[in-house]
Amino acid sequence: MSAPGPDDAPLVRLPVGTLRGRAENGLAVFRGIPYAAPPVGELRWRPARPHPGWAGIRDAGEYGPSAPQVGLVDPVLGGHGAPPFDEDCLTLNVWTPGPDDARRPVLVWIHGGGFVSGSGALPIYAGDTFARDGDLVVVSVSYRIGALGYLYLGAEDDADAGNFWLTDQLAALRWIREHIAAFGGDPDDITVAGQSGGAFSTAALAVHPQGRGLFRRAILQSPPLGVHTPDREEALRTTAALMEVAGVPDVAGLRALPWEALVEATVGMFGVQARWGRWPVPFLPMVDGSTLTRHPLAALLAGENPDLDILLGWTADEAGFAFGANEMYARATFEQVRARFEEAFGARGGEAYEIFAAERPGATALELLTDLVSEELFRLPGTALAEGLAEQERPVWLYQFDYPTPAYDGRLGAAHCLELPFTFRNADRWAHAPFLAGVEPKTLDGLGAAMHDAWIAFVRTGDPNHAGLPAWERYTTPTRATMRFAAACEAGTDPVGAAKRGLSGAGAAGGRA
Repeated sequence: MSAPGPDDAPLVRLPVGTLRGRAENGLAVFRGIPYAAPPVGELRWRPARPHPGWAGIRDAGEYGPSAPQVGLVDPVLGGHGAPPFDEDCLTLNVWTPGPDDARRPVLVWIHGGGFVSGSGALPIYAGDTFARDGDLVVVSVSYRIGALGYLYLGAEDDADAGNFWLTDQLAALRWIREHIAAFGGDPDDITVAGQSGGAFSTAALAVHPQGRGLFRRAILQSPPLGVHTPDREEALRTTAALMEVAGVPDVAGLRALPWEALVEATVGMFGVQARWGRWPVPFLPMVDGSTLTRHPLAALLAGENPDLDILLGWTADEAGFAFGANEMYARATFEQVRARFEEAFGARGGEAYEIFAAERPGATALELLTDLVSEELFRLPGTALAEGLAEQERPVWLYQFDYPTPAYDGRLGAAHCLELPFTFRNADRWAHAPFLAGVEPKTLDGLGAAMHDAWIAFVRTGDPNHAGLPAWERYTTPTRATMRFAAACEAGTDPVGAAKRGLSGAGAAGGRA
């Protein structure tokens, strides 16, 4: 458990044991800290359990393993998960200006990845830039993903619950609240931020009875609040499909499989769940009645966390991530896209198609499909959240990331995930990512400073305004103020528009990914 370290290595003494970190460029860094018991053996597909602690000094110089996942190279990010992978993955990492009694604001990062990829151990999510630039304590969290995090086993299993990912994240937040003061953080001033699936997680944590009091602010980057949350019956059909793909007859057979076989079966699940014009997602968060009682969007709109400050936004062309570099969709026809509109909007599908087409004259079929799925999963439900909170006179700040990458001859647009190198202001760590090809250094620097400093300001004060931005007003229904992040940032209004807002009750929000 213990290992030798340099004399200047920072030490933190906690009730669960002592940690030895690393001194790195003016920060104290602690990696691979276990926040829950390893979910292995009998604890596979069980809610997270407390970690028993350790004797002596635990070396915290290296990241823990990432959750098991495919780890493929993709044409947009260039990969979103790197080995080692292991089921024993419930660890977190801390960056702090000093393990002292300064009680700094705390930023907790929850990664996304379509519920099947990503890790708190990825260098792209290192918290050093925020810790150093904002005098913050930053924590990144790894949790169970894919089949190990999202599968529901039902009454056939004695742990009749789902959403193991959510129990992991709740355990991490409890650990942070209990221990972060020893790292120089303020347990009463915590912001949870996430992107994509991590933003959905943040929303779910905000409305969970055990999560509400654990943080005061939330940053939701591209939350897929339009994603369908299956009930128990639907979730069991997914479990049955996984059993068929994996070649096992029952839950006992799944439990006996090595995690490598579960990951291999996940690849097959992409094919099982695939539908034309849909963002492929083999596993989804579910409404199981215990860990998640209803969709987080509905719960937030019902006022289940009225004291939460929210910074919310998305990229202009979210679905460019799923379709822009895919040659099959480059051949999409207008007839196929019109049919997809009818799936989304039912009887108003033709009307919706004409509204979208009028908003982008001369658009290709692929561009209209990208607009539809971007609205369906992100913008329409996100706007509904902003509208609902504003009507309740609750603080919400809205943004849209408008900068289109020149990569792939511009076909990606301002795609999903593209804002991440800017918010973290760490584009040098994204050299593997094809979606940054051709972006000019001055844009990386200028737009990065604008977004990064806004996030820091929000974490510190609840207000994202800073000297490098135009005045950013709170979102209200009269003004619909929206910060537009691009090569030149500007204060805008209403990124959706009245015509599309009028469609939001016609079937798009809440559609299956």
